[in-house]
Amino acid sequence: MPDQPIPADLYPMVEPYESGMFPVGDGHEVYYELCGNPRGKPVVFLHGGPGSGIMADHRRFFDPERYRILLFDQRGAGRSTPAASIEANTTQHLIADIEALRRHIGVERWVVFGGSWGSTLGLAYAAAHPEACVALVLRGIWLCRKADLRWWLYGVRTIFTEFWDEFAGYLPEAERGDILENYFKRMVDPDPATHMPAAAAWKTYESRIATLIPSPGSAKTQSLRTLAMSRIEAHYMRNAVFLAEGALLDAVPRFRHVPGVIVHGRYDVICPAEGAVALARAWPEAVFTIVPDAGHSAMEPGIRKALIAATDRLADLD
Repeated sequence: MPDQPIPADLYPMVEPYESGMFPVGDGHEVYYELCGNPRGKPVVFLHGGPGSGIMADHRRFFDPERYRILLFDQRGAGRSTPAASIEANTTQHLIADIEALRRHIGVERWVVFGGSWGSTLGLAYAAAHPEACVALVLRGIWLCRKADLRWWLYGVRTIFTEFWDEFAGYLPEAERGDILENYFKRMVDPDPATHMPAAAAWKTYESRIATLIPSPGSAKTQSLRTLAMSRIEAHYMRNAVFLAEGALLDAVPRFRHVPGVIVHGRYDVICPAEGAVALARAWPEAVFTIVPDAGHSAMEPGIRKALIAATDRLADLD
């Protein structure tokens, strides 16, 4: 159990009753864990990033008495191997991995829960396999349109000017016209003296702008986990997450019959609310909540409360 009090809007910490490495092909093995009730309602947790990996607190969005919770580190992320790898790492690969894990644990249908990049992947998975989805719970909607990428790379400077200045200022002035490409080339450089500081600068920028009240003292941590998140995220961004422009909104009719919950922070600077509104308009059957006092992070109080309410409500859904 954690030392600090458990917030009333999160369930107590549980330990996995099963965990391991699952081979998915192309030299990749993904780490997965099963928690909660082995006979409970199946739910799959899709982490953000891409590349950020799962954390123990992610288990706590679900009632462990009512849910059978599958969490896994996507290709190259967290404890999956090879770490920080972008080879054979695309949205289509990840969709296939989710399906392989579903079959591996013997689940016919499940709730799909994802935030930020996890919302992107959840939408893409539902479009490909609507028959496997009992419901979708999506937070911090990221549609990865060209406008969304431009905002993340450049538009944020209109709000978090000093943080963006430091992020862009890591690069020589002549390279700031293409931040994505010039960060990426550093993060794939084989020399740790080049790729580690670049990855740390990238992650620090994102961490600082993820919450309503920013954390200006965010440490520039140089670690393999930081490298995985930053390198894989840049890899997906420069490939427009391997989806056509507008593909996620265009695909809504394929899963529109699936019950959905959309939760978004009013002051989400990483993924502005316009994208969530666009999804809600395309999918009016989904329950849409704008949290008035939150940014992007799933761990902000209003976001946590809305997500727990959603999983509680869906726990008995057939």
